[in-house]
Amino acid sequence: MKRFRFSIKRKLTVATLLPLSVAIISCWLTGIIVMNSRITSQAQLKVHNDLNSARVIYNNKLGHIRDVVKFTANAPYTAVALTKNDLTALSSLLVPLRNGEGLDILTVVDASGTVLFRARNPGMRGDDSSRDPLVARALKGEVLTGTVVIPPAGMVVEGEDLARQAAIRAIPTPHSRPVDTETERSGMMLMAAAPIRDSAGNVLGALYGGILINNNNTLVDRIKSTVYEGDTFKGQDVGSATIFLRDLRIATNVPASGGGRAIGTRMSEEVYNRVILGGEKWFGRAFVVNEWVFSAYEPILSLEGVPIGALYTGMMEKPSTATKLNMSFIFSGVLLLGTLLGLAVSGFIASRLAHPIRELETMARRVTAGERDVQLAVTSDDEVGDLTAEFNEMTRALAQREEEIGTLNRDLEHKVRERTSQLEEKNLLLVRTQEELVRAAKLADIGILASGVAHEINNPLAIIRGNTELLQMAIPGEDPSREEVDTIAQQVERMERIVGGLLQFARQEQRRLGRVNINRVLGDILRQIGHQVPLERVTVRRELATGLPELQGDGDQLRQVFTNLMLNAIQSMGEGGTLTVATALADDGRVRVEVRDTGRGIPPADLEKIFNPFFTTRPEGTGLGLSVSYGIVKEHHGTIEVDSRVGTGTTFRVFLPVSQESAPP
Repeated sequence: MKRFRFSIKRKLTVATLLPLSVAIISCWLTGIIVMNSRITSQAQLKVHNDLNSARVIYNNKLGHIRDVVKFTANAPYTAVALTKNDLTALSSLLVPLRNGEGLDILTVVDASGTVLFRARNPGMRGDDSSRDPLVARALKGEVLTGTVVIPPAGMVVEGEDLARQAAIRAIPTPHSRPVDTETERSGMMLMAAAPIRDSAGNVLGALYGGILINNNNTLVDRIKSTVYEGDTFKGQDVGSATIFLRDLRIATNVPASGGGRAIGTRMSEEVYNRVILGGEKWFGRAFVVNEWVFSAYEPILSLEGVPIGALYTGMMEKPSTATKLNMSFIFSGVLLLGTLLGLAVSGFIASRLAHPIRELETMARRVTAGERDVQLAVTSDDEVGDLTAEFNEMTRALAQREEEIGTLNRDLEHKVRERTSQLEEKNLLLVRTQEELVRAAKLADIGILASGVAHEINNPLAIIRGNTELLQMAIPGEDPSREEVDTIAQQVERMERIVGGLLQFARQEQRRLGRVNINRVLGDILRQIGHQVPLERVTVRRELATGLPELQGDGDQLRQVFTNLMLNAIQSMGEGGTLTVATALADDGRVRVEVRDTGRGIPPADLEKIFNPFFTTRPEGTGLGLSVSYGIVKEHHGTIEVDSRVGTGTTFRVFLPVSQESAPP
């Protein structure tokens, strides 16, 4: 039986194509996985950003209600009508205001919390609302806003039609938790309350108002139109938004399986446990009503900080799936074309390489047939040509070559170990350098954006300040409206400080290098910082080294860095503590400055984010101080480090080179 002959040409072709095929298949699989992962991660990131935008719109709506209630409560004629118990005047004021501003309720109570007038339900008055936390805090002089759940009895008091609007029938939903009631009659409302004062500043009563979210899709539709701007896929809206009362959809533009909106359906038990019970955000892929959606949930908190519902944004998975398929087809087509071209080239090369081998085979057969003195002409200066000339020397050289190979292997193993150790050190340095480059790139991009925003805000802000100053000059100090104008001026000043912080973060100004005595700068800051924050409970310790060389740098920028670090340290010690400012000459010749406090410390989860722009743990902060400080230190070719333990304190260390010319870039 004749054996199948596998020619050298076929072997060369297979030897060429096999690694090529493995490489192509590996590239195809890797490319598909990377593309799919990247598209999915981009979609999830967009939903995360969409939720942030939805939260801004939600808060803006709360702010609008707060402004309407606050300005109405501060109006002089409101206090006059309340003092005289003039229901006609209150009706002529509040009813048109409620209708014009789209409020569902607008109610006045006296100083004891007794309802005097309801703009929506004038016939219902005289009941006691002093136990309502919103009203009670307003009667104490607070202006506050938030999301409130009103029980069914409270909805009936505010109006029968409002109670009917609040009623929502719960629809059984897969994977949701079991509930006891079939109809939800409580109402979730966006509420605001403000005290009503007389000319002497005494609290006469309070005004509260709000909008019912149940079956009111205006807010979620605004979120959808703003965030997704009509994005569609095959005639369907890509994005959707929902407001939940606990786990029940009370306002949504998620389509129901039978048409219309999916009001009354509920979130899954897994999301409920994380968002409502745990008070955490939730991001992931979820099956919503009738299809898979990239979803994001955020808890809505009551005035007491307890989760009472959730804000949701979602984006259909179908567009991402279609994009994955299209990219996969394109990528596969390119690789297939490359494979066919590789096959043709490999066959041609294999044929050329096999030709001298076939000639050598022919000569061997002639020798086997008995021919002698057969010589094969050397036609090429390569391995095949050397084979004829060097065959007789092969056996003798084999033993010698084996010994040499053993020696080379031992030397090679030693060199590999050395190179591996060096490579590990270089890789560690490369990773650190890449992290710094990523942080610098992020700061540069955000700095450009911050600079543009600040410049765009400055012009209208200057106009507002000018008009406010004109109003201050035109309105006497005893005029009741003067307080509102002064409030506007104060807020304009605060906005100017924020814009200044943005410009500092963007670092529009150039460094003015000079000689800086760092101990003198720190001493000046410690003498003046008491004018910015109280130091009665803070003990200041100075550990300033003598004989430090003067630095080359911008004194004003460095003063800003250390002022910011000291202010942060003092503000972290609300109950008092010890602020320590120390200087020393580091081993590498740089000057080290330490700012230590015994404050509350920084949680480990926040340590990696404290230098990120706009990250702050204080409600009044802008989140730019440490970002600006980080940028200034980097521009001075220095480094800034932080160590912190919760409950013990925080230490910031700044290392600055003595000379900018000799400092590494």
